[in-house]
Amino acid sequence: MPTADVEQLRARMRGEVIRPGDAGYESARRVYNGMIDKRPALIVRCVDVADVMAAVEYGRENKMLTAIRGGGHNGAGLGTCENGLVIDLSRMKGVRVDPVGHTVQVAGGCVWGDVDHATHPFGLATPSGFISTTGVGGLTLGGGIGHLTRRCGLSIDNLLSVDMVLADGTFVVANEKENSDLFWAVRGGGGNFGVVTSFKFRLHPVKTVYAGPTFWPLGQTAEVMSAYREFILNAPEQVNGFFALLTIPPAPMFPAQLHLQKVCGIMWCCTGPSDKAEAALKPMRSVGKPVLDHVGEMPFPVVQRLFDALYPPGLQWYWRADFVKEISDRAIALHAEHGAKLPTMHSTMHLYPIDGAAHRVGTSDTAFSYRDANWAEVIVGVDPDPANADKVTKWCKDYFDALHPYSAGGAYINFMMEEGQERVQASFRDNYARLATVKGKYDPANFFRVNQNIRPA
Repeated sequence: MPTADVEQLRARMRGEVIRPGDAGYESARRVYNGMIDKRPALIVRCVDVADVMAAVEYGRENKMLTAIRGGGHNGAGLGTCENGLVIDLSRMKGVRVDPVGHTVQVAGGCVWGDVDHATHPFGLATPSGFISTTGVGGLTLGGGIGHLTRRCGLSIDNLLSVDMVLADGTFVVANEKENSDLFWAVRGGGGNFGVVTSFKFRLHPVKTVYAGPTFWPLGQTAEVMSAYREFILNAPEQVNGFFALLTIPPAPMFPAQLHLQKVCGIMWCCTGPSDKAEAALKPMRSVGKPVLDHVGEMPFPVVQRLFDALYPPGLQWYWRADFVKEISDRAIALHAEHGAKLPTMHSTMHLYPIDGAAHRVGTSDTAFSYRDANWAEVIVGVDPDPANADKVTKWCKDYFDALHPYSAGGAYINFMMEEGQERVQASFRDNYARLATVKGKYDPANFFRVNQNIRPA
């Protein structure tokens, strides 16, 4: 970009404007997935809404490919772009809890650890994800699946209002009463409609949870998964547990004799009294012969942080995902087959339950369409070494290709790579046409297109 134009942008902003060659550019351009290596022409680190408005106007006037970054965790690297503009919200922090009204206002650059830190002293929480360094914005706009889904619904089911900067640079509020069509679309439609600078969520009484993993030998995968598919759908809603195929990491919390052993497991997180949770889990924890059963009381933010150290920024990631209604016997056999081939210690497969409270919202009540699915499945090939990128990618694709015929068709957009327009449409199903209409109203030129893109009608 011409230096004079960039200097004019700098003069309008309180945040940083970073170009290739500037100090800090190399660190500023990095995202969570180390497999993504893009070099933006300009990175703008906003500190307030006025900065965001200026950055959007600059990108539009200069016809720049523009990406929006919150936490930077997006698997496909959609928080950055090649030779374009990155609007980075990471300096826009701030969380305000209303303990009487049970709500929280969260700035667009926050990660979920920021929210947990602010809400936990009041004994409150809102549904979020599974890693505390995940951005609030990216996770929420895609739907928001997490430890509290069965009891409290998705993040979007607890979203009350958003502040947004639109493609024309204007500022709006969207909720059930104001710009309700836009509010419908952002609840699951991703970053297609504007830059969300602030979120307001409903909070729930959650402080201490009964949580932790139960691991079984890999050879018991079919037995455990068969029991799990029936157990979790009939369990009380305060019981949440996602199924996983994994390698036990060499971490101090696990006995040394189990380090690097491939296992199947369930990561539990139950709200309510621990004695009731323990009684509710007993049938599942009695299946087979677990090699580890490490479940107990802990503060909710501790559960949210359990995987942070295992998955720091910069690892090589390749993701594939599906929604799943039923887990057939054939699907179980395929999971056991491909789980036995886990290529690296970090690679894994998770089945996140999305029934319970998430099912009490209609398929067309929000943009998130798969309210009839029971699980969100994700397969991730992960490793620190770029030399293993092809290996983890091939394993992930082979696993996905084998299981996809047994899926519901689409995927949770937060777990997708860049997989093409047909796949995007399949992930929104009948809601896609309405989303395209809203997109045509608020972003007719498709300025916000570095995402799982909805083309304007």
